[in-house]
Amino acid sequence: MRIKDAEYRERTDRLAAHAQDEGLEGIVLFDPQYVLYYSGFAFVPTERPMAFAVNADGEGGMLVPRLEREHAQANALVRHVADYPEYPGGAHPSEALRSLLGELGLRARFGADHDGYPWVFGYRGPSLTELVGTGPMKITKFVEDQMAIKSPAEIELIRESSKWANLAHMLLQRYTRPGRTEVEVSQRASNEATLAMLDAIGPIYRAQSPFFEGASAGYRGQIGRNAAIPHSLTANITFREGDVLVTGASAPVWGYLSELERTMVIGEPAAEQRVMFDHMVALQDIAFEAIKPGVRCSDVDRAVRAYYDEHGLWDYWKHHVGHCIGLRYHEGPFLDVGDDTEIKPGMVFTVEPGLYAAGLGGFRHSDTVAVTEDGIDFLTYYPRDLESLTL
Repeated sequence: MRIKDAEYRERTDRLAAHAQDEGLEGIVLFDPQYVLYYSGFAFVPTERPMAFAVNADGEGGMLVPRLEREHAQANALVRHVADYPEYPGGAHPSEALRSLLGELGLRARFGADHDGYPWVFGYRGPSLTELVGTGPMKITKFVEDQMAIKSPAEIELIRESSKWANLAHMLLQRYTRPGRTEVEVSQRASNEATLAMLDAIGPIYRAQSPFFEGASAGYRGQIGRNAAIPHSLTANITFREGDVLVTGASAPVWGYLSELERTMVIGEPAAEQRVMFDHMVALQDIAFEAIKPGVRCSDVDRAVRAYYDEHGLWDYWKHHVGHCIGLRYHEGPFLDVGDDTEIKPGMVFTVEPGLYAAGLGGFRHSDTVAVTEDGIDFLTYYPRDLESLTL
């Protein structure tokens, strides 16, 4: 249950072939998910610069700080691992990067996702242009397009993620009751789901995530009136009778993520809660029906927007229909009127049109689906009806 070495090599070969097609000596990548995608090396980004580089012949190398040397040697599928003592250090780490690029033959014309390591966590350093005297070609579009089409192995990892998200969410619903707080309930559900996952698949499981250690489910503050804030933050709110709740559950499996979200109600739903819930489910059903190979992402959003038009719901709209997901919890392309990307088999989307009524709450389900040759395959499968989601 992991991406095989042969698949990583095939990805890197395609990247090297793209370099050849563009007349480049090679490519440098700094983004941690890009590095993981091509090399299999998951790490925690800090102020210490790290980079993956590949030349046009497919020969790869990693730049890492000394503290990551053995980690990279054991996990990164590259021929060269270059390290430097520390940042800032006596000699700036960019000198080690210059040496690695020279060893791989990247001296004049190459591509990159950034013009040097981004200035994050207090890091400061020269751009690639300043370091080698020539600016890199931006190759992010190629990388993002390649990542958007998931292999069967990637889809199975997202499916496995969905399985444990489902368990975490079931426990979350079981433990949510008036008088309890979101943190205690979320923590209990997440811990129990993670322990169950480790009992089942522990010997072959790796999270490969700097943010999650296992299965998780929670509310992120989307409780009661706060449920009308799509990206609220956890506030340890106490549950009360009548609350509308918007949930979220996932589990990193070898770096891959799913997204499961549901709208629940504590106690008998009020009439206006039922109306908003039914509209939300109808919006999601329209999106499911619209997602097909050959359709543009923008057309899916337009189909959903037509329902907003028909039923006068624009006062409750706050975001597009969804986005791709994989190594990141948000990836492109996006189910949005501004994204005309053609939907293709292998893309994996979250489908999550929502309605947000101030003073009442938010109403949003999110399901993760894989695009097939003739439609979609549901990777998440938690109940969607109001009766099942009434506490």
